[in-house]
Amino acid sequence: MQQQTVKIPQMGLTTEEVALVEWLVSVGDRVLEGDVIANLEADKALVELEATVSGEISELLVDADDSTLLEVGVPVAVINQD
Repeated sequence: MQQQTVKIPQMGLTTEEVALVEWLVSVGDRVLEGDVIANLEADKALVELEATVSGEISELLVDADDSTLLEVGVPVAVINQD
């Protein structure tokens, strides 16, 4: 089984940090590529984080916390690919 790490994506030219405000999945949930798995806040706008592959959520690497800023590229979840 192959694992895929989901990272904070680049969102615009100037956005370098975001807050992960809410997970919409839990460990063990099955997702399809493109499913929304979390809500991020960037520059006072909510942005949806999508699954990069289909599979099962095996790990959530950060807690949802709107006061902690995460840099672009930081791993936030691991998906066991189908």
